[in-house]
Amino acid sequence: MSRIILKALLGLVMRVLFRPKVEGAEHIPGDGPVILAGNHVTFIDSMFLGLVVKRQVFFIGKDEYVTTPGLKGRLMATWFTAMGMIPVDRDGGHGGVAALMTGRRLLEEGKVFGIYPEGTRSPDGRLYRGRTGVSRLALMTGAPVVPFAMVGTDKIQPGGAGLPRVHRFTVRFGEALEFSRYEGMDRDRYVLRAVTDEIMSDVMRLSGQEYVDIYATKAKAKRAAAAADHAKAA
Repeated sequence: MSRIILKALLGLVMRVLFRPKVEGAEHIPGDGPVILAGNHVTFIDSMFLGLVVKRQVFFIGKDEYVTTPGLKGRLMATWFTAMGMIPVDRDGGHGGVAALMTGRRLLEEGKVFGIYPEGTRSPDGRLYRGRTGVSRLALMTGAPVVPFAMVGTDKIQPGGAGLPRVHRFTVRFGEALEFSRYEGMDRDRYVLRAVTDEIMSDVMRLSGQEYVDIYATKAKAKRAAAAADHAKAA
């Protein structure tokens, strides 16, 4: 089944079951490279994002989604690649670089690249500090950044696991941000931080989430350590 047909069928199912509300889609350019940068609250965010955007959205995913053996593995590979996922070994020592270079290639080809600057799903529904990969991509390619917010998808798949529940959700897109004033400064860490924070500020405004100025991975590590200490004390 072609990617276009699968997207059309899934889009129809999504509209009937979940009745999504899409705001600000007009901010996404009809052609040329664009970065969609937003919050990440549950596993199915990428699927819903790809279905509400008319253009094909590409995003990075774990290579295990397309390398699992057997019938289940083949079905997963067909599903994720049809939805625009580009597999990358993110657990390796060069996973971050590979993801960045993949995003750069897609943007230089004039495509739409979706990215979650937090780097991982939020552990508690709050918005965490963005990593600077998104700003490096924007400055290296000159692509505009359209901030977006997924609202309500955590009610569909709480905790990011299990079968989805039927619940309405909203996707909000903000006005495109362009950073041509920083051309050639993609290695300046202060510029990268300033650009990333500007993007995350718009995501926070669109999502209405509480902002936490630490990385989500650190928050998850602290929660895991606290749970381990609690288990030892029990």
